[in-house]
Amino acid sequence: MDGTETRQRRPEELGLLHGLSTGRLPEASEDGPLSVPESQRVAPKPLGPELSRETTLSIGLQVTVPFLFAGLGLSGAGILLNYFQHWPVFTEVKDLLTLVPPLVGLKGNLEMTLASRLSTAANTGQIDGPREQHRVISSNLALIQVQAAVVGLLAAVAALLLGAASGQELDAVEAEVLCASSVITAFLAACALGMLMVCIVIGARKLGVNPDNIATPIAASLGDLITLSILAFVSSFFHKHRDSRYLTPLVCIGFTALTPLCILIAKQNPPVVKILKFGWFPIVLAMLVSSFGGLILNKTISKQQFRGMAVFAPIICGVGGNLVAIQTSRISTYLHLWSTPGVLPLWMKKRWPNPCSTFCSSEINSVSARVLLFLVVPGHLIFFSIIYLVEGQSVPNDKTFVGLYLLAGLVQVTILLYLAEATVRLTWNQALDPDDHCIPYLTGLGDLLGTGLLALCFLAHWLLRSETVLDGTSEPASGPS
Repeated sequence: MDGTETRQRRPEELGLLHGLSTGRLPEASEDGPLSVPESQRVAPKPLGPELSRETTLSIGLQVTVPFLFAGLGLSGAGILLNYFQHWPVFTEVKDLLTLVPPLVGLKGNLEMTLASRLSTAANTGQIDGPREQHRVISSNLALIQVQAAVVGLLAAVAALLLGAASGQELDAVEAEVLCASSVITAFLAACALGMLMVCIVIGARKLGVNPDNIATPIAASLGDLITLSILAFVSSFFHKHRDSRYLTPLVCIGFTALTPLCILIAKQNPPVVKILKFGWFPIVLAMLVSSFGGLILNKTISKQQFRGMAVFAPIICGVGGNLVAIQTSRISTYLHLWSTPGVLPLWMKKRWPNPCSTFCSSEINSVSARVLLFLVVPGHLIFFSIIYLVEGQSVPNDKTFVGLYLLAGLVQVTILLYLAEATVRLTWNQALDPDDHCIPYLTGLGDLLGTGLLALCFLAHWLLRSETVLDGTSEPASGPS
């Protein structure tokens, strides 16, 4: 209790309510809430002095370039999805489109969570020693492979159940193709993106850049492209060879056989063992939430009034998930430095914060929320321009649609950033790690909000255009009278 009380007192005495701007870290951060052994600590630098010097400008500069880079990847993913939706496997295996948001969302459930955990570990000095670095990285990579295989299978089952509930017939061969494609896509994408996250976090640490600001955007930039491409090619392969009765079961069994090995590797790190035992609920629930977004996409994408929705769905979902993952990771790192799990700092005692304090105060987390919210409109305009240059007249491009689209993006990100502040406080107060429990929920909700708001955007635009056309045809008719 003494240590907890000390941590609560010192930040107040040092004036941390006004942001981490002093350039000095109190003794509380050197003790470290994660109880890093003395032999594994290095002097003050690993404890994240970069955080104490951050300003609006520095956060903006560090976040903007990866965010725009991520947007290019998301734009490419939208163009790819618009192209892939016409492939035979996507037109014949209807539930495959339902599978897209939860599988693509795995980067939020797994890779972004991995990036957030590694960023927190880097900022608190836990991966500076070679031996500790190898242990932390290998166990975390093994963990996401286990999670990917299980969640990939559950995502396929959820897609099949949602399809059956909405009136689609259940075909055994299509079910095999869907399950095999989902498991292998999740496994391969998790492996590729996990290795990428490790390289980014270690590289950022060596360059003196806060990994919280750049790791999750880069995960988003390549995550959608890699996942969509793997899903399209793997599912096409299985669809072409669907008459080979033993192919899909054998491939699934082969990948599943790797799971025990990954579990053994993951068990070398006690915090990862805890996630392996108790960390399933957030990612499974997030997958289910994303699946409802996939159902919306599946039911709307082929209708005339929603023409072009396939292009924008990965972008609006990706931007929201990207920005909320950055904010969640930053708040998590902040709490790991200045408090202990189960004990909120004095200035964050209110579990449901006032929205004004979330976006308008001088605290560092509010500053970063404003920076991220400011990126929404210019970011979407840039990504929209890229889509228009590539797709041309196949997507709506009038001022009404652009306005509705930007409004949908702003509403989505505003809700997500507020919920990031609230959910991190709630999970921290329950002595749970926000890196593992908040990001999956929020990115899954981002998929559902993004897809739902985008569908409303297209529907409102179609209704407004229909009304305009009706007004235009009725005026000449009433003119002579």
